[in-house]
Formats: sequence, structure tokens, C-alpha cells
Amino acid sequence: MVIHTINPGETLWQIATSYRVPMAKIIEINKLPDPNKLVVGQSIVIPTEDFVHIIKPGETLWKIAQNYGTSVQTIVQANQISDPANIFPGGRLYIPAPRYYVRPGDTLWQIAQNYGISLQTLISVNDIKPPYVIYPGMMLIIPRKEKPAVDVNAYIYKLGDEAIPIVKEVGEYITYLTPSAYVIKEDGSLQQIEDSQAIETSLEENVVPMMSITNFTATDPGSDLAHDVLNNQELQEKLITNILTTMKEKGYQGLNVNLENVLPEDREPYNQFLQLVVDRLHPEGYFVSSALVPKVGPKNDAYDYEAHGRIADFVILMTYEWGYRLGPPQAISPIDQIKRVLDYAVTVIPRDKIYFGFQIYARDWLLPHVQGQEAETFSSQEAILRAIKYGADIKYDNITQSPYYRYRDEQGRMHEVWFEDARSAQAKFDTVKDYNLKGISYWVLGYPFPQNWVLLEDNFTVTKQTEE
Repeated sequence: MVIHTINPGETLWQIATSYRVPMAKIIEINKLPDPNKLVVGQSIVIPTEDFVHIIKPGETLWKIAQNYGTSVQTIVQANQISDPANIFPGGRLYIPAPRYYVRPGDTLWQIAQNYGISLQTLISVNDIKPPYVIYPGMMLIIPRKEKPAVDVNAYIYKLGDEAIPIVKEVGEYITYLTPSAYVIKEDGSLQQIEDSQAIETSLEENVVPMMSITNFTATDPGSDLAHDVLNNQELQEKLITNILTTMKEKGYQGLNVNLENVLPEDREPYNQFLQLVVDRLHPEGYFVSSALVPKVGPKNDAYDYEAHGRIADFVILMTYEWGYRLGPPQAISPIDQIKRVLDYAVTVIPRDKIYFGFQIYARDWLLPHVQGQEAETFSSQEAILRAIKYGADIKYDNITQSPYYRYRDEQGRMHEVWFEDARSAQAKFDTVKDYNLKGISYWVLGYPFPQNWVLLEDNFTVTKQTEE
């Protein structure tokens, strides 16, 4: 995949022609609502294994060919270059990915082995459908990169029948589905949620359902409740018994412990509770994960990264919400801040237990911001539609690796919008690979972001239940 940022005056036809990709494919993969309405600064995903290279000062065709693992002749032919020695900085070169023409007796498995790629990657790139028939003379695109395996969790809080189409749409891209959430009550019981449809659909999609418990609600931070539970052995035993009962009744296969706003004094009780949960659930065949608030050092708070990394099967770092709905406008998941959290986390938690938290929604703040005034939350698709409606050019902050824009509404009020796009998603995927992390965890399904799932598949092979 190639990510293209819209320039002033560009049309989709021009872009499609430049990349030698059908317009229909670009429209479909990006779910463009109106291909005739593009916004300056908008990023779109181009479905191709080929590259467009911008020539840099001092580069030669030989050097460029070496960088892309191709030949000078291939580049010359693809770009109809009459004088290979006469190329100029700023020029665009189309670099085709390697092609292979099927010979008699070839199998997909043999071809994948010969090129050192997985069978799944070869099938996916060439969009080969069951029963996976190939024939002599058929042209196959050979991907340039092998994709690392990654676990993917996704939280969902739109439950009941509403969950079914959401889970079906992204089921192929996720390993775990986590309905959010069972709220702990003062007596150790659990506030029930309508999660049966989400669980049933996840199992149909070969996705592992993971139960989530929490202590907070929209009206109560839950600090006192967590304190009472974490310091009462009888309450904990009752709570864990209720968790196990629910898991068996509903068909959950693991548990996510997400206690937020826990008091610093409850750090060790929290560690002990997590250990107790593991000791009770592991013998029953269940895995246990925990969700951790982001921090950049061994702060003496309730969230002991080292202990959680040692006790739990994996941990989810909630690396989002810098752009809080009640706070001032800013990037919701700034990559510079996320990397500060990861720099600390990998020193005390095994990398193969860390899941990168990724939020997939947008926020719109009124300006000037008044402390406590709530921003509107919606999808990244809606963010693009709003930019089109108000004629706003999209900017990109290179420090946070996040897109944003401002616009004036019908009442004359100024707004600032921060959201996610293909560029920011790719920056997060690159970070997951750079830090060699185990997984990605999305908060939260129900906000359409088609580019994310396309790029996720392009970057990784998602682990599924049958592969574990």
C-alpha cells in the first residue's frame, strides 16, 4: 500500500492514473463518500505493491534500483526513460513490485517458498479466492516484505444486536473481542451487560471473546470502590467467583482487568488482587490481561508496570486520551508521548506481553476552549466529511504524527478537530514494529475507519485462534 496526501488541484483520476490503479479500487478501499470531493491534506490509501519514488539530489537509477531490490532496466521500461543518466531531483519514478508468471506444475506454496514469503501473504496480495487455483501464464505480484505476526484486541461498547454488524465487519482483523464492560458492584457482584450477541458473533468470526471488568462509570471514577474491593479478601473471593460464573455461562475465554483511578496507596493490594485472579483463573484454562494507564517512569502510583508484566499473560497500555473530551484540543494519541511511555514500559515489561493502545475516533472542540466544555466525539470518516463540508484544509503535525484542521460553523464559531488518518495509523504500526511489541488494542469499535484495517492487514499477519 502507498499513502498519498491530496495536493491543491488534484483529482482522483489524476492520482489513479499516476499510480496506475483503477479509481474504483481507490474509492472502495478508502470508502470515499464522493470521489469528486477531496480535501487538501487528506490522505488516501493506494492499493498497490508498487511504489512511486521521488528522486533525491545525488541519486542514480542504479542506487534507486538497489534500494528497491529491482533492476535499472525494469525502472527504465516502466517509466519509458530515454536517457537513464539524465534524471532530476523531484522527479517521480514508478517502481513496480516484482512479478512472477506461473509455469506449468507451479503451486502457490512453492512460489511463496521460493520468494521467502508466507503463503497467506501471497494469496492476500493477489486477492486469490478459494479454491486458490492458479494456471500457467497467470501473473502474480510478489510482495516486497514479509509481515510480522501480531495479536489484535478490540474493545466494543455498542452491544446487543448493534454489535453484530460491527464485529462481522472487522472480525477477520482481530484476535480478541472485549465487550466493555462488567462494572464491579460494592458487594462483589457484577452489573450485567448485553454481550451475548457480541460473543456469539466473535466466535463465528474465529475471534476470542475476552471478558472485561472495571470499577468506574461515567458518573463515578470508582476510586473508593476499588479501594474497598482491593482491601477486602472476602469481597475479592466473591468477585472472582462471580467472574468465573459469568465466563462459563457466556463462553468467555479470558479476562481483562481494567481498574482505573486506583489510589496510590492501593498499589500493592492491586498487585495482590491481580495475582489472586491469575491463580484462580489459570487452573480453569483462562488467560488474564490487565489494562494500564500510560506513564513515563516508575511513578509511585497504583499501576505497577513491572508487577503487571510479571503476573498477567499480557498488558494493554491505554496510550490514548491525551486529547481528553473535557480538556483542551490536542492530538488524542500523540506518537511522541506514546513513545515516551513505551521507552519506559519495555524496560520492565517483556515486549511479547505489551499491547499498543490505539484509539480510532475523532474529536471536535469549540474555540476558544473553556475548561470542562465537552468535545464532540465521532469517527475519522465523519472528520473527513466535516472538512469537506466546511472547506477546511487538513494539516499534519509531524511531532504528534496526527492530522487536524480548523473550521468556522454556521453560527460563526471556530472549531478544532483532531483525528486519525492513514498517515497516523501507519506511524503507529511502524512504532509497534520498531518496539517489537506483541499486539495492538483498539479503543473502540463502532467508529468507522476503513483505512486503518486495510493498513493493518498490509503491515501485519493477524494471529487467529486456530493459529495459536
